[in-house]
Amino acid sequence: MINTGIIGYGYWGPNILRNFYANEEINVKFVCDFATDRLALLKKNYPGITGTVNPDDILNNPEIDLVAIITPVFTHYELAKKALENGKHVFVEKPFTSTSQQAEELISLAEKKKRLIMIDHTFLFTGSVRKMKELIDNGSIGNLYYYDSVRINLGLFQHDVDVVWDLAAHDISIMNYLIPHKKPISINAYGADHFDRGLANIAYLFVKFDDHFIAHFHCNWLSPVKLRKTLVAGDKKMLVWDDLEESDKIKLFDKGVEVSTKEDIYSLLIKYRSGEMTTPLLENIEALKEETQYMVNCLLSDNLHPINDGKAGLDVVRILEASSKSIKHNGIEIKL
Repeated sequence: MINTGIIGYGYWGPNILRNFYANEEINVKFVCDFATDRLALLKKNYPGITGTVNPDDILNNPEIDLVAIITPVFTHYELAKKALENGKHVFVEKPFTSTSQQAEELISLAEKKKRLIMIDHTFLFTGSVRKMKELIDNGSIGNLYYYDSVRINLGLFQHDVDVVWDLAAHDISIMNYLIPHKKPISINAYGADHFDRGLANIAYLFVKFDDHFIAHFHCNWLSPVKLRKTLVAGDKKMLVWDDLEESDKIKLFDKGVEVSTKEDIYSLLIKYRSGEMTTPLLENIEALKEETQYMVNCLLSDNLHPINDGKAGLDVVRILEASSKSIKHNGIEIKL
């Protein structure tokens, strides 16, 4: 049994608690939140779980094995550091930390303490992303050309992070998981803060890799429509993932361009291939439930290395950091 404490019971915390509580291997003993009305709701829904306004009731408790940190990103480092120092495993809401230096320090501390860090990159555990991973790994897409992601809606404005750290963090983690063999080398990012809050509410990110592959991310809090769409194109096939579709979330297109040359180097032949469209069958799973069980399996096994470990979180933070720096300097290229 994994004795657990959850810090943060605001927007996302109740979803974490619901899935942890339903897992037979997890015993949630404490939930911490500074808001007393949230603790009143906790008592109403889970009378057997102790509520507290003091994180130390969890962090310093020798009975706690795992601390879930579901709080604003600027608090992650200090809470995770204290948990690790006290011998706890940690599960941290995305993004991992506010800086790459903080992430590196926590990874080093976890290795020293022989404890696991897992980041809540929930989308990695969806049926859609799993299917995309399968199609890329088995060569169905072929050699990859580009990754294009759109994640836009009206709100929800965050008070501590900009739209890149809030929305693009999801898609960067997905991209890194799908194509771990490709390494980003630089980024150009452009953003706008229309309300003088010091936080961009719309942004465009362009990530270059060490080959012809390129990635683009569009994130926006000021869109009249909500879109969650990703395109991944290769020389064999192209796929579109629309996460808002009720069914057929992934469409695989047998379309592309075939280029050949004659002996005359100036004569270029381009043919367009247009075949059928298929909709792969996806696993019907709740991502957070799947992620919770995966976390349990990693904690109870010496052989499982989490796909959402501290290094995965660090890789995302590095791109987010570079994006913020590029936006601040009007889209200047930042080396990674």
